[in-house]
Amino acid sequence: MPPATNPMARDYIGFGVVTVSFAHVLSEHGASGVSLGSLRRGTVVRVIERTHIVNQGRTETWVLAESDYGEPGAISRGWLPEASLDIFNSEGRANTASRNMIQ
Repeated sequence: MPPATNPMARDYIGFGVVTVSFAHVLSEHGASGVSLGSLRRGTVVRVIERTHIVNQGRTETWVLAESDYGEPGAISRGWLPEASLDIFNSEGRANTASRNMIQ
């Protein structure tokens, strides 16, 4: 399991591509978060922070992600389960993966 990342270590961890049909974005990680909406499969986000929580005896990894897309009603920042993303070290690789995924 990857270590939790200190958000001050750098500006971002990498770039994520949503791999599920719809990923629900929450205001907080875990069950206490309020839904902010959802992102579609193939959406590219910048991953800012990673954290681990224990939920009913199971460890879950969550990421804080943000989008630059500025579309009306778009989600700009929120928490997603890491299992709903593939994370890449460059935006170019994430964009290529996204294009291949939605073809």
